[in-house]
Amino acid sequence: MEEKIKSRSQIKRKRNEEHKDRRAQAHAKYVRVSDSKARIVLNQIKGKSVGEAMGILAYSPRYAAEIIEKVLKSAVANAENNLELDVNSLYVAEAIANQGPTLKRIRPRAQGRAYRINKKTAHISIYLDVKK
Repeated sequence: MEEKIKSRSQIKRKRNEEHKDRRAQAHAKYVRVSDSKARIVLNQIKGKSVGEAMGILAYSPRYAAEIIEKVLKSAVANAENNLELDVNSLYVAEAIANQGPTLKRIRPRAQGRAYRINKKTAHISIYLDVKK
C-alpha cells in the first residue's frame, strides 16, 4: 500500500529529490577577478580529467588559476564525500564564469577631476561528471 504524503513540504522535498542534479559541483561567488580572465583559464580545463585539470591549473601563471584550483578541489571533495563517486573517473563537464557585481571606486585626478575604477567580480562554477 502506498503511503500518503501529509504536508506540502514533503511533496516539495520529494519533487526536489527526483529532479536533483547528480553531478558533483562547486561554486565560488563574488571572487575578485574579472569573468573574462577567469574564462580563459576555465576553457583550458573544460573536458579534461580531474588529474589533468589539476596539473594545468598548478602550472598556469594566471591569478585566476589559483581560485579555480580551489573550486575544483572543492568539487572533487563534494563528489567523493556527498555522492560517493570514484575520483579517478571524474572529468570537468562544465566550467562557467559569470559576471558578478562591479565594485566602483574613484581615483582623484588633476584639477579636481575624478576617474572611475571598476573592480570586477565573478561567480565561478565547476560541474564534474563520471566518464562513461
